[in-house]
Order: sequence, then C-alpha cells, then structure tokens
Amino acid sequence: MPSEIVFAFFALITLVIVMQLMAGSFDGSRVEKHVRDMGSKLIDKSWSPFGPGWFGEKNSRIYEIIYKGSVGRAHRAHVRTSMISGVYLTNDRVIEEAPKLSTEDEKAALKKRLAELEEQHPSS
Repeated sequence: MPSEIVFAFFALITLVIVMQLMAGSFDGSRVEKHVRDMGSKLIDKSWSPFGPGWFGEKNSRIYEIIYKGSVGRAHRAHVRTSMISGVYLTNDRVIEEAPKLSTEDEKAALKKRLAELEEQHPSS
C-alpha cells in the first residue's frame, strides 16, 4: 500500500512538470503570434517569474520581451500569458528610436506599409 502511494505521488509530480513544460512551449508561439499580429517582430523573450503582476496571479506566466515595432522602434515590455486569458503587454516602453529616414525612404516605406494593409483588408 505505501509503495502505491509513493508511486501515485511521483506520477502526479511528473504530470504537473510535463504540463508546465507543455504550457511554456505553447507560450512562445502564442506570444510571437501576438507580436506579429501587432505588425511587429519579436527579437527576444525570456521568462520573468517575478515580473509585474506576479503576486496573486496563479495561472499566467510572465515573460520579458524585446520587439521591434512597425515603425522601427525597439520596445521592451512584460507579457502575461495563459491558455485561457491570451496575451497582455504591460510596462511597454521604447528603448531605441528608429533610424531617421530620408524623405524618399520614408515615402517608400509608407507605400510598402499601405500595400501590406490593402493586402490584409481588401476593399469589397
């Protein structure tokens, strides 16, 4: 009887660890998709267990991310995510300004972005 209890205990611990690892792997793709949907590019992501809002939050995991916004500025933010609640950015701040463009380069970039938006939302 005691060996069955010990086995059940270790099986439960193993199950919890496997579920946490699986949830963490899903987090990466969920965060990257969210950043991409904002029109940005994810540069770096690292787990931040004691990031903003960690106290009292039981089901979310917190990451610190660096991403490049659609206009070229680099941002640092904290992300809270879980399978149920989705992805939320907090403490989003610009850490590097975009390089200055010439008028012609800016015009070309705006035309390119307009074409991207028209592809995403074609007029009826």
